[in-house]
Amino acid sequence: MILNKKRWLTAGVATVLATSMLAGCGSSATPKAPEPGNAAGGAAAKPFDGKKLTVVTANHPWGEAIKPLIPEFEAKTGMKVEMQSFFEDQLTQKLTVQFTSSSATPDVFMYRPLQEGKLFFKNGWVAPLDEYPQKDASYDFNDFSKSAIGSTTVDGKLAGIPIITEQEILYYRKDLLQKAGIAVPKTLDELTAAVKKLHDPKNEMYGFVARGQRSPLVTQVSSFLFSEGGDFTSGDKATVNTPEAIKAFTTYSSLLKDYAPPGVLNMSWPQAFGIFAQGKVAFLTDANSLYKNVTDKEKSTVADNVGFALFPAGKAGSKPYNITSWGLAMNSKTANKDASWEFIKWATSKDVVLKTQKLGNPGARASVWDNAEGTSGFPAEMVQVIKESSKGGVDHDRPVLIGVGEARDAVGAIVLQGMTGGDIKAAADKANSELQVIMDKEKGK
Repeated sequence: MILNKKRWLTAGVATVLATSMLAGCGSSATPKAPEPGNAAGGAAAKPFDGKKLTVVTANHPWGEAIKPLIPEFEAKTGMKVEMQSFFEDQLTQKLTVQFTSSSATPDVFMYRPLQEGKLFFKNGWVAPLDEYPQKDASYDFNDFSKSAIGSTTVDGKLAGIPIITEQEILYYRKDLLQKAGIAVPKTLDELTAAVKKLHDPKNEMYGFVARGQRSPLVTQVSSFLFSEGGDFTSGDKATVNTPEAIKAFTTYSSLLKDYAPPGVLNMSWPQAFGIFAQGKVAFLTDANSLYKNVTDKEKSTVADNVGFALFPAGKAGSKPYNITSWGLAMNSKTANKDASWEFIKWATSKDVVLKTQKLGNPGARASVWDNAEGTSGFPAEMVQVIKESSKGGVDHDRPVLIGVGEARDAVGAIVLQGMTGGDIKAAADKANSELQVIMDKEKGK
């Protein structure tokens, strides 16, 4: 059913600070781009001559990579692009303020599909893009990872185009495994055994580390959950208290409780990667996109001994998340829809994805991952892991709900109970009830 827009606007905007509106301007109706094969030269060569687009990005490496390429786009189309960038939380606040006031700008914006995508779409702030990729065969929409497209799809509608992807992988210390004669774990049971064998806290060597903070840990426990055959929800039902879910939460919490460094309850990814980089941990599971934190010799004492492996298999096999962490979307109120799509199409084209991926921004196009030039910015071992992870990955890493913050807190509490020696089954039952309430509320029940 259609959600009550005012209700969700209240929920989405309540915490937004009173900030000034983003600068921008509307414009008249946008001319259509010429069909492929039209005569070059004159107005046809620059169908958007004189148009101005406002494009908003996060302060992210992708934004830095795309900026130097903008003159190329402007010269090709005749458009003028105004780029604005903000820190992540500030970006969400700015966009919420703009969209709440029905602003026609920004025309195109960078967003986090699994964090705010559903809210933005349900509120009518995002223009569905389904018709656009089919207009130009050379765009080759089928080249995008299905899981990555799944992350940007809401209620069967294409809400955005992927620009940054992530998979959960296993980081490990090559030297420690070699010295102990341990093979790289291929299953969660093998991981637990290897962690136990390498755990030596008396010598400040810990077997395992991952995110232990209540909300941040949810995205990383997700791959444990999927690999055991579970999920956060199934249809309209919460499913975080199934046997598969309890097995996954038990494994993750036990690894952290029994084999992680002190203070793991307060660790998100910076702390987890930091202590691994200090040479004090044998195994780490987290996003592949963060790998430079342990391979950069200026940050890591073990840079030459870091290995990368496919996420270990559970009962259902190896099923890591394979998500779009950042995408590009179109403002539903823009007066420049064709021009906005022209920018999105260009920024996510094979040629531009190749250029941005070479700089370490993992894209969603299979052809670029199959291109040696496209993988030159990543360790060869990791490239193979990414390509394999993309084959069977899951398109979400958290409950896909408008109230995603509440949902993450509910699920995270299960793991915290396990890490502190509590009753996981009781915690899972409580969390399942809380998650169901959130889901029912969003369904209007």
